[in-house]
Amino acid sequence: MEKNCQEVDLRKVAVIGCGFVGSASAFALMQSGLFSEMVLIDADMDRAEGEAMDISHGMPFSRPMKIYAGDYDDIVDAAIIIITAGANQKPDETRLDLVHKNVGIFKMIIPKIKERNCKGILLIVSNPVDILTYAALKIGDFPESKVIGSGTVLDTSRLKYQIGEYLGVDSRSVHAFIIGEHGDSEIAAWSSANVSGVPMRNFYEMKGKHKYEKATANIADTVRNSAYEIIEKKKATYYGIAMSVRRICEAIVRDEKSILPVSSPMHGEYGISDVVLSMPAIVGKNGLEEHMPIELDEGEQKALQQSAELLKQVLGEIEF
Repeated sequence: MEKNCQEVDLRKVAVIGCGFVGSASAFALMQSGLFSEMVLIDADMDRAEGEAMDISHGMPFSRPMKIYAGDYDDIVDAAIIIITAGANQKPDETRLDLVHKNVGIFKMIIPKIKERNCKGILLIVSNPVDILTYAALKIGDFPESKVIGSGTVLDTSRLKYQIGEYLGVDSRSVHAFIIGEHGDSEIAAWSSANVSGVPMRNFYEMKGKHKYEKATANIADTVRNSAYEIIEKKKATYYGIAMSVRRICEAIVRDEKSILPVSSPMHGEYGISDVVLSMPAIVGKNGLEEHMPIELDEGEQKALQQSAELLKQVLGEIEF
């Protein structure tokens, strides 16, 4: 079925996939007040209907919103189409282990979006998010600015939280990024990290902290292993990523021009091309507007290039 959608409804969002992440994201978006209409889609229609009913029953405590289960014809005018569908990450399984299963799922989902000529922004959340963002672009042949992966927005939030806890400072005053793959090869960009403009190393010294390299390495390891620890304890992660989805949607709907480390294609930055990585970028109503260069030392640049090579190796094994 071919449909044309010349305009989008800025107050409408679609969520494809009603598992833990999709339903938690829908719940967070209901509470946000960003949208007045939300359609939930899942291969299991009963699951989508159940989630829509459950979330709708909290409406008297929130803002008016139309929430319902639907199909792909209902997404043509959505401003943001959020894709969380895919297999879950199991204990002892890396995000990259999911790639073949979830690329197969995307080969079913993305053509359904493309054939309806949707004009909204695709927000890819399913893991491995960098590879699946690449897959969405390849399969759907969408404009690059209109396809964004949730990237390392959550990892960066975890980093800020850990730094804030260690230094005894409001994590909202911490400015730092996790870059590269959303996964085991991610990099904490300490060279550009600061607390309200004070370089991180200087702030450590101001707080009477010592062994800066050891402390930052421990924090980076904690962030990198957070998902594995949560999955081991409760079998899945979903609240943190749901709040990350809400944050990205805020930047788009409000045209905030916020700088967020989302997944997007690289075109020669830091000597990297032909791969999707999570890097700081300006995000607004038109989707991804431009990358923001940040200061990286030689070691961080090398680690970023290695992260890109790892993703390229995986991409080389996939047929799109």
